[in-house]
Amino acid sequence: MLRSIRQRIAVPYAALILVSTVVLALFVSTYVRAEYLTDLESHLVADARMVGQAVLPALRADSAGAQVLQTLAGQLGDSLGARVTLIGVDGWVLGDSYEDPLGMDNHLTRPEVQAALADGVGVSTRRSPTLGYDLMYAAVPVILEGETVAISRVSLPLTRVQERVDRLRNTVLLTAAAVLLLAGPLVVLTAEGIARPVRTLTQLAERASQGERSGRIRTASHDETGRLADAFNRMIEETDRQMDALASQRNALTAVLTHMADGVIITGADERVRLINPAAARLLDTAEASAVGERFVTVARDHQVVEIWRRCLASNTEQTAAVEMVGARPFLQVVVTPLDGDSCLVLLQDLTRIRRLETVRRDFISNISHELRTPLASLRALVETLQDGALADPPAATQFLGLMQTEVDALAQLVEELLELSRIESGRAPLRLCPTPVADVIHPPVARLQPQAKRAHLRLFVELPEGLPDVLADVERVRQVVTNLVHNAIKFTPLKGTIRVWAEPAGDMVRIAVQDNGIGIATDDLARVFERFYKVDHARSGKGTGLGLAIARHLARAHGGDIRVESVEGSGSTFSFTLPFAHDRPVDSVQQG
Repeated sequence: MLRSIRQRIAVPYAALILVSTVVLALFVSTYVRAEYLTDLESHLVADARMVGQAVLPALRADSAGAQVLQTLAGQLGDSLGARVTLIGVDGWVLGDSYEDPLGMDNHLTRPEVQAALADGVGVSTRRSPTLGYDLMYAAVPVILEGETVAISRVSLPLTRVQERVDRLRNTVLLTAAAVLLLAGPLVVLTAEGIARPVRTLTQLAERASQGERSGRIRTASHDETGRLADAFNRMIEETDRQMDALASQRNALTAVLTHMADGVIITGADERVRLINPAAARLLDTAEASAVGERFVTVARDHQVVEIWRRCLASNTEQTAAVEMVGARPFLQVVVTPLDGDSCLVLLQDLTRIRRLETVRRDFISNISHELRTPLASLRALVETLQDGALADPPAATQFLGLMQTEVDALAQLVEELLELSRIESGRAPLRLCPTPVADVIHPPVARLQPQAKRAHLRLFVELPEGLPDVLADVERVRQVVTNLVHNAIKFTPLKGTIRVWAEPAGDMVRIAVQDNGIGIATDDLARVFERFYKVDHARSGKGTGLGLAIARHLARAHGGDIRVESVEGSGSTFSFTLPFAHDRPVDSVQQG
């Protein structure tokens, strides 16, 4: 069923063009076929007479035989491009351009032969039993001295006629199809031009009923449809002007709330959330869609935030407080401002990063001050001692200067390690990477620290399996990491303890580990042992700077590996780091740390 105006206009016109084209093609093909057959009939009769005239000399000669007539029929057939048959008055074939006369039937009963003998011209169309397809036959008598001596017959296949008719019909159909293709879009465009304003008006009316009034109907028509469109446009223009101002304000507010970093929540008199922006949803770990309409207490899920909000409701004044939320949730600055009608605006400012940076700064200042205080106090005491008269005692002065040298060296080491750590962290410490046997980065630092281990009555040994692949490493930097780990193990392993240094493949890395059976590390301290200046307690503080493990961590990561610690308090620790294989990496490369 045609339901649209465009279909009701376009489809009948297209059908009319299609039917007219098909009828025209059938009529033209039928008419042309009849004309072709009439023309072919005249042509064949003329050819038959010409053949009769051509064979008269052969028929007149008394010596003319069957072979002469057969040869003559073949020559005439080739020249005419048709089948030529010479038939005697008794019906037997004398010569044929296609077949051997001896194998052919008597043709006296053929319709065209009978007509030629009776009327002088015979024409018929039928399927040839000899050739197996339809032909048109034309026959005329061959008269010699007033007596019929033979029948001349010429025939052509009707396939040629049918081919011409088919070509003509196809041409007509193609022309009709082209006309239909050209006329079809014109019909569709005409129908569309009539239907478009009505359809557009219907769509805009439906959208306007749903609250959308931004559309307009554009038409150049001045008929009833055009006047209806103008009236509709005027109707919604006034509404649009009133809505534009409200939409502009709403969009601006939405954009601000959506993109601002601070969280915003508006609660109503029923203590339920009316509005919440993405930042507030993120800070309170909730979803915007589910939060709207819920009670504020349920959304906030923190008694401190709820308490500030309740104080604002009770006093009707702005309330501000810093809140450290429970668990891993952020540190917030909460500002609650009363609005009209017992509503409140809750502003959540995330101060977590600022507080973390402040903590890091404070810890750094505290740690560096602590590390500097001891050597500076020692230097001051030694200087005061020298000033008070120790210079007059050369042996004592020499001893004090040696102590001062030790403290200065400690300060220099601290500054050097700080500078080294700064260069590594900022990427300004180049690494000279080259394929290196694992033994080359382990044995030298272990051998250098072996005397210190013996003085502490510790057993320090290395276990390396055979066939370890080479690693891609800056030899001196990796030796520095091994030295730091072994030195720490010596410091925190009791007398007669054991320190084992070993290595093993780990995927496409080699893991190097330093394992001791010393005092171990508490679980709470494991996550912080690689921080700058971090020392677990006074028992493990020793005389180090607290920077060794921090430097080791950065150097391991600069090589593309990592470092970790496993420890049980009272049972020892295992520090290990990884280095990449060297087989698929460039040689003698320089990489920034």
